[in-house]
Amino acid sequence: MNDPKTCRACGQAVPSAARFCPDCGKQVFQEPREASRAKEILNLRILYVMVGALIVAVLFPPWESPPGEPPAYLGMHFILSPPQPEAVVSRVLQTVELVTLAIAGMYLAWWFRDKPEDRSR
Repeated sequence: MNDPKTCRACGQAVPSAARFCPDCGKQVFQEPREASRAKEILNLRILYVMVGALIVAVLFPPWESPPGEPPAYLGMHFILSPPQPEAVVSRVLQTVELVTLAIAGMYLAWWFRDKPEDRSR
């Protein structure tokens, strides 16, 4: 285990515990990335909940008062039944809502991802 390695760049002997050649400074050994880290899988349940929340957010959009009236938030109503005649869907609020749900869902799916057990111990 204590046998010296040989630097691929300059050919000098390098101690086996060294990661870099003391002569030229090049990295001596590089572990393959796939072998060093096992795959992590996003939490699919949270992703499914996020998709459901996005669908509900589209079906129940935020409504604003009709054009010509003072701006007012009229709440979340079903897309086919506006709270007042000629009320309009607030596209800005709906965009903020959808983006926030998508980012939060992806973050939570990553946070609660399925992590492989550490087998090196």
